[in-house]
Amino acid sequence: MFSTFIIIVLVLLALWGITIYNKLIHMIEAINNNKKQIDIQLDRRFKVYESLIEVVRKYMDYEKTTLKDVVALRNQAQKAANSGLEKDRMAAEDAISKIGMNLNMVFEQYPDLKANQNALQLQEEISNTENKLTFSKQAYNDSIENYNAARKSFPDTLIVGMAPAKLYKEFEYWGLSEEKRAEQEDYKVKM
Repeated sequence: MFSTFIIIVLVLLALWGITIYNKLIHMIEAINNNKKQIDIQLDRRFKVYESLIEVVRKYMDYEKTTLKDVVALRNQAQKAANSGLEKDRMAAEDAISKIGMNLNMVFEQYPDLKANQNALQLQEEISNTENKLTFSKQAYNDSIENYNAARKSFPDTLIVGMAPAKLYKEFEYWGLSEEKRAEQEDYKVKM
């Protein structure tokens, strides 16, 4: 009778641990998926920039340096991504976003370009892509926040301690200030 009770308790504890383990793995995979969604938007943005630069080529010389800057920053971001240097990658991708903001001001200087339907569509596409990119970054940061809160909370922290190689992951927040990052990293669960 007593041994049956102990077996039932052990089985329930094992099931509980497996449930927490699976939840944390699911959260890690959600973070990885959200990061892939950012990559999709970054690739889309780069292709739209290439198309826009082709359209504006006949209107201005500005695009020569813009294209070079975008390509150089894109290469820098890819190299950093391949090397696992997330901060460098994020900085390069954010610099490309700044170029996009400056393009809108340049458009104002070229009345013929402002009237070109292809240029207007591509300019709109850049704005839409930047909005989607912002949303993807927010979803990524939110999933990191949820994961960090879960892995630091009791009893999940016990399961993380039993399988740290699989469950203890550090992720870089995208686009947060150093102050905000420090606040996130210093987060402690209060009981």
